[in-house]
Amino acid sequence: MAIGIILGNFVPSTGPALQKGTFVGVSVPIAVGLLVMMYPILCKVRFETLHLLLQTRALWIQILFSFLVNWILAPLLMVGLAWAFLPDRPDLREGLIFVGIARCIAMVLIWTDLAGGDGDYCAVLVAFNSILQIVLFAPFAVFYINVVSHSEDEVRVGYSRVATSVAAFLGVPLGAAILTRLVLRKVLGEARYQGQFLRYIGPWSLIGLIYTIIVLFASQGKHVVDQITSVLRVCAPLVVYFLVIFSATLFACWKFGFGYRVSCTQSFTAASNNFELAIAVVVAVYGAGSGQALASTVGPLIEVPVLVALVYAMKFAKKRWGWKG
Repeated sequence: MAIGIILGNFVPSTGPALQKGTFVGVSVPIAVGLLVMMYPILCKVRFETLHLLLQTRALWIQILFSFLVNWILAPLLMVGLAWAFLPDRPDLREGLIFVGIARCIAMVLIWTDLAGGDGDYCAVLVAFNSILQIVLFAPFAVFYINVVSHSEDEVRVGYSRVATSVAAFLGVPLGAAILTRLVLRKVLGEARYQGQFLRYIGPWSLIGLIYTIIVLFASQGKHVVDQITSVLRVCAPLVVYFLVIFSATLFACWKFGFGYRVSCTQSFTAASNNFELAIAVVVAVYGAGSGQALASTVGPLIEVPVLVALVYAMKFAKKRWGWKG
């Protein structure tokens, strides 16, 4: 982020150069980074075994619980916090709302793995939220922006415009990952696919993340510096959101008697957001220089360090209280 901001402010041609050429309304450099970031993680999901996991009643209970938290409570919480902290800034408020309705389908695999959560169950939620995101993101955006928030922006959020961005930046890597897994597992075999192919492409997710953040902040570096007050105002509701939704989900899991691994997965899924998708859609709808884009770009600035801290907090809690399961 620092590198991007420095480039955007001290190399004036950086921003305009990165905005040349678009893919679904997003500059090609940003689009490439988003696709590269999501594809390797989705290749790790065991799509071929999902039907076996879905045969258990306990899993359906977990899926329903996840749906309630992720698609009902979490977006409502973000909308409420956006209005509470930013009543006078509809542009920043709308950017936060987009972050709130973009449920995590990629980075949550990393947080869950680091904290020792249930990887197989996390894969089910990733597939579940991927499908729901393609179906629900667009109508949720239209509902919360146009109906609930009564957006007065000249750019109205349309279903087809949002759905196109979701299909491109979620559907393309998801479809490519499923096809890759089905084909290469037959060609290479399970052992070589897991041990060689995934090991090779795995780091590209982190490379894509770092590259995307550099490009995003380079293209908006001057915008971020010029509006540092706006950035700080967006940080406050994001910090509250991550802490509240994570703690509330974790407490509910503990009260319901869920084991540590499932509770860990549920909590990180609830607290994580698909900021890459939110950024892609907002940039496509409002433009890279908009307040909405600024607000959504601040998402990873807060989410990454907060969730890393929560990983350590979960590991401490597990050891301190001997949380099993």
